[in-house]
Amino acid sequence: MYGARIVIADSDAFYRQKLYEMLTKTGYIIVAQEGDGLKAIQSIQNMQPDLVIVDAQLPGKNGLELAKIIEEDKIAPVLLLASYHQKEIIHQAKESWIFAYLVKPINEANLFPAIEIAIAKYKKLIELEREVIRLKESLETRKVVERAKGVLMQVLNLNEETAFKLLRTQSMQRRLSMRQIAELILSFDIEDLKNIQ
Repeated sequence: MYGARIVIADSDAFYRQKLYEMLTKTGYIIVAQEGDGLKAIQSIQNMQPDLVIVDAQLPGKNGLELAKIIEEDKIAPVLLLASYHQKEIIHQAKESWIFAYLVKPINEANLFPAIEIAIAKYKKLIELEREVIRLKESLETRKVVERAKGVLMQVLNLNEETAFKLLRTQSMQRRLSMRQIAELILSFDIEDLKNIQ
């Protein structure tokens, strides 16, 4: 995603500059560069970037600790840089908010695909989480509507279809969602319910 806003967190100023040059000439926007984890956290929270590129051995808060903090607020995907292959870091990275992992020295040929894949995977994950929330809300709404329908059937001696139509009519007349009407009905006493038709 060219034009993506990126925070770079690496203690090596020379390496940060190298990354900055590589990324900006291709159209990425560097919104912050930090040399330690604590300053990086502030910049990430303030800038809300599209991606964070962080060194695994960052002082203050290392890359994995930073990834954990970022995960709590789901701010952005994290691309982790390491100076060498280290099994422990790789294992921890698999269990954390790391969307791509590169070993230094990095070059454009492996950096740019890693960035694009990290951002794409992150977007997909966020979409899936939203869908899960939507489905949960939909299921909860259905449960409440079913309970309200059951109450109407019992109290007003209606069949299922008529009870549902009554809910829908009340929803349209009162300009409330089906869930709001169902919750309202469940809060009514029997006399109120008898007057609802």
